[in-house]
Amino acid sequence: MEITRLQPAGLVVSPAFSHVAVVPPGATTVYVGGQNGVDVTGVVVGDGVAEQSRRAVENAGVALRAAGASFDDVVQWTVLIAADADLREAYGAVAPLLATDGAPPLVTAAVVAGLGVPGALVEVSAVAAVLRE
Repeated sequence: MEITRLQPAGLVVSPAFSHVAVVPPGATTVYVGGQNGVDVTGVVVGDGVAEQSRRAVENAGVALRAAGASFDDVVQWTVLIAADADLREAYGAVAPLLATDGAPPLVTAAVVAGLGVPGALVEVSAVAAVLRE
């Protein structure tokens, strides 16, 4: 059993994301709600989107591990970037953390007017699938 990630002919090919993911029956689905670049007390870290982005992904990793999953199990990432933040800087900071040896996960990114946590510049969420051994 494995998750199949596809980059179908007729769609742009990117090393950063796939277009389709097929999860086999019997996998456990893990949903990670929006994670901001905050410390354990909820205080926004750093003064820029790069540091906040790294911390948001690290926080998502903590949540994934709590559910018995890892970054390799992520099927889809959703990334929200505040309009006053630099998208390239944010993505550049987290791309190495999200890299996989196999086909990349699906990624949805959006620039938004603001986020729920005051001072937050980025929020990430994830859907993962853990396969039975």
